[in-house]
Amino acid sequence: MRRTIILIIGVVLWLTPPLFSKNTKLAQTGFKFLSVATDARGGALNDALTTVEIGSASLFFNPAGMARLPGRFDVTLSQNTWIADIKHNSYSLAFSPFKGRYGVFGMSFMSIDYGDIQGTMVWNNSQGFIDTDVFQPSAWSAGLGYAKALSDKFAVGGQVKITQQELGNSFLPEGDSSLTVKQNLALATAYDFGTQFRTGFKSLIFGMSVRNFSNEIKYEKEGFQLPLTFRIGLSMNVLDLMDMDQNKMSCLVTADAVHYRDYPEQLKIGVEYKLLNMFAFRLGYMAPSDEQNVSFGFGVTKFGASIDYAYTPFGIFDPVQRFTLRFAL
Repeated sequence: MRRTIILIIGVVLWLTPPLFSKNTKLAQTGFKFLSVATDARGGALNDALTTVEIGSASLFFNPAGMARLPGRFDVTLSQNTWIADIKHNSYSLAFSPFKGRYGVFGMSFMSIDYGDIQGTMVWNNSQGFIDTDVFQPSAWSAGLGYAKALSDKFAVGGQVKITQQELGNSFLPEGDSSLTVKQNLALATAYDFGTQFRTGFKSLIFGMSVRNFSNEIKYEKEGFQLPLTFRIGLSMNVLDLMDMDQNKMSCLVTADAVHYRDYPEQLKIGVEYKLLNMFAFRLGYMAPSDEQNVSFGFGVTKFGASIDYAYTPFGIFDPVQRFTLRFAL
């Protein structure tokens, strides 16, 4: 066991130096909505959920977290009021037949409403353009996932998803009086997979995940990648180190080291204090970050139902707020 813990710490330290790298990676991917955490619990913990088991919502973070579903069904509905009045809605469902003997099956769906945008077109006038129609860009992602606990310590999970983004039409002048209409629509297949390992030392869990693995796609000429991310994480109820009644309170501390395709490496840390297995208070922190660093949230759980809320100050933008309803049977 001591060797296992030393190995885990070594991997974390090996991947930590890139967090301090001065290399800048920007604007290298599309479909950025796939990187946004819609779940309120995840938002409050700043997305540091690689090693946290949260039922069907694990499909949006690490599918392996769905492997030990406590009941037979789990349903999650979330709404995220993102920056610039963008609305993210996500839904997930997990089903564990035969008491999990054959694993846990799940479905996820995410839809994005970007609002109304006034279209324009290059034109030979004093302004250099004319207005076209008002269009509504949109995006969605739908996935099927599976997870299984291979032993009392090790769990794996994966998800395949179809994702699409529609950015309206382009009007291209041809000659003096005709127009060509081009639909800006892109579709991609992406894969998520991950693992979780219970070390056996108290409640310490080690995990890793890869999200949004796909081929290159394009709208017109220039191709781009989906926002591929690689994560490793650790989490533990630190009150396990003390002689305390776990039914009265717990304090989960979780940390993720995240490697992005299109952004500098980040360290994300979350703390969740739970009282009487009913009331939860959460705090998250990430660095480095341009506009968001700290997030807050709370939740209430009773009779298999949960209500979670998260609040994230976002610099020059309006604060981001997330709401989630969970039901488990």
